[in-house]
Amino acid sequence: MRVISGSARGTRLKELKGMETRPTTDRVKEGLFNVIQFEIPGRRVLDLFGGTGQLAIECLSRGAAEATIVDQRREAADLIRENLAATHLAHRARVVQGDSISFLKTCGERFDVILLDPPYLTGLLEQAMETVAGFDILREHGIMVCESPVEQALPQLAEPYQRGREYRYGKIKLTVYRRAGSDRHI
Repeated sequence: MRVISGSARGTRLKELKGMETRPTTDRVKEGLFNVIQFEIPGRRVLDLFGGTGQLAIECLSRGAAEATIVDQRREAADLIRENLAATHLAHRARVVQGDSISFLKTCGERFDVILLDPPYLTGLLEQAMETVAGFDILREHGIMVCESPVEQALPQLAEPYQRGREYRYGKIKLTVYRRAGSDRHI
C-alpha cells in the first residue's frame, strides 16, 4: 500500500496484521481521489474509521490543510501515527483513539471533507451518516464520501445534505453526499 500522489507520493504505508482492518483497495482509492481531487487542497479532512490512515494521508499528501483521523483500536491509532511519521505529515494531523460515533457527538468542529469507511454491514455507516447530519459537522459546500458494498442501500439525509453520484468498483461503491450552502448573501 503506497501513497498515490502529492508530497508523500510513493511512500509505503504499514498495514495492520489480521482481518480486522480492510484497507481500501488501490482501485477504489484511485477512483475516490479522481472524484474528490479538487475538494482537497487547503481543506479540513475527517477520516472517521482510520484503519491505517491511508485515506487521510493521501489527502494530506495532496494538500489538505489538516486531517483528523479516528479509530477505536489502540494498535490502529499507533500504526496511523507511524504512517504519518513515515510520510512527514504528522504536523498537520491529529489522531484520536476512541469511538467514532462518540467523537462525532462531542468534537465541536466542522470539516470540509468527511471520509466514512467503517466495517461493512455493521450499521456503523448509517449511524455515522445520521450523526454527521444531526450534529451538522460538514461545512457548507462540503463533501462526504461513504464506502459500502454495492448491494447496500444508503439513506437520504435531511436538508441541507444531498445525495450525489454513486461510483461502482466491482463489489464496492462510493456514494457522495454534499452539504448545500446558505441561500443568504451576507
